[in-house]
Amino acid sequence: MTPRRPPAPLLDAAVVVCSLFDVWVHFDSDEPMRMTFALVAAFALLMRRRLPLLTFLLTLPSVLLSDAVFAALAALYTLASLTRRRVMLVLCALAFTFSDVTRWPSPAIDLLGTSTLITLTYTAAMAAAPVFLGQLVQTRRDLSLRLTEISEARDHEQLLTAQAALSKERAQLAREMHDVVSHQVSLIAVRSGALQVGSRDPEAKEAAATIRRLSVQTLDELRHMVNVLRASGGRPTELTPQPSLADLQQLVAGSGIETKLRMDLPEDLPPTVQRAVYRTIQEALTNIRKHAPGAAATVCLGQQDGTVRVTVTNSAPTRPGLPLPSSHYGLVSLGQRASLLGGTITSGPTTDGGYELRLELPATGAP
Repeated sequence: MTPRRPPAPLLDAAVVVCSLFDVWVHFDSDEPMRMTFALVAAFALLMRRRLPLLTFLLTLPSVLLSDAVFAALAALYTLASLTRRRVMLVLCALAFTFSDVTRWPSPAIDLLGTSTLITLTYTAAMAAAPVFLGQLVQTRRDLSLRLTEISEARDHEQLLTAQAALSKERAQLAREMHDVVSHQVSLIAVRSGALQVGSRDPEAKEAAATIRRLSVQTLDELRHMVNVLRASGGRPTELTPQPSLADLQQLVAGSGIETKLRMDLPEDLPPTVQRAVYRTIQEALTNIRKHAPGAAATVCLGQQDGTVRVTVTNSAPTRPGLPLPSSHYGLVSLGQRASLLGGTITSGPTTDGGYELRLELPATGAP
C-alpha cells in the first residue's frame, strides 16, 4: 500500500523550519543585515509553490551575503520540479554557484587557483543536485499522469469492445430468431390452419383455430423483437453453431411442402458456405408456405467451375395465402450473408405463376 503524502502546508512549514534552523546555525549578532536577508529567504519559501522563480530570486541575497544556503537550495528544487524551461534552470544553478563562491562584500576570487576551482566544482555540484532531483520528481509526476491516462483509455477500450460484442450477439440473436424460431412458428401456423380447414370435429377446429391465432400473435411479437435487436445490434457474425448440408433432408421433410431435393455437392465445403445454403433454402421454404399455399417446390444444389449454385423453385399456389405477419428481413438478410461470402441472391416470378430464388457462392467461402 502506497503511504499517504503529508499535506502541502505541513511540508511547507517543515521546509521553513529547516531553513530557520540553518539561519540559527550560521547566526552572527555582529552582522544583522546578513541575518535579515537569511530570514527573508527562509520565510519566502512559503510562496515557493505559487511563485517558484520569484522565491528563488529572493533567496539569492542570502547565498551572496551569508552561509545560510538551505532556503536557496529548497527554492531551486521547487523551481526545477515545476518548470520545463531547462535553460532557465541552468542559469539559476549558475547564479547560485557564483553567489555562493563570491561572498559579497569581498568578491575578489582567483579563478585560476586550485582551491577556487575545487570550491567552484563543489558548489556547482551542490546546485545541480536539487535541479536534477526536481526534474526527476517532475518526470515521475508526468509518468504517473500518463499511466493514469493509459489506464482510462484501456478501460474505455474494454467498454467499447464489450459493447461491440454485445451488438454482435444481438445481431446474431435477431438472425437466429428469424431463421429458426419464426420458421418453426410459421410451420405451426400453417399446419394448424390446414387442420382447421380439413377437420370435421368442432373441438379440433376450435383447438386448431386457437393454435393458429396464437402462432400468428407469436410471429408478430417476434417481428417486433427482431426489429429491436437489429436496431441495437451491429454487423451479423457467426457466434454460435449453425446447421450444415447434412440437415437439409430433415429441413425438407419437416417443411410441410411437397419438395424434391436434388443435391450434388461435395461434403468438404466450408462451414460458412454450408450455413448460407441451409439458411437460403430454409427462408425460401418459409416464404413458400406463407405466400404460396399448396405449391410444390424443387430444390437443386450443384457446383460448377468453383461456384456453388442453389435454386429453389415453386409452382403456382393452389389456394389463397394465409395473412401471416412478415418482417421483410428474410431476403435482405440472405443478401447480406451472400454478399459477405462474395456471392449473390436473385429472385423473381416464373412464367407458370410460381417463384424462383437463386443463390450463387464461391465454393471457397471467400470473396
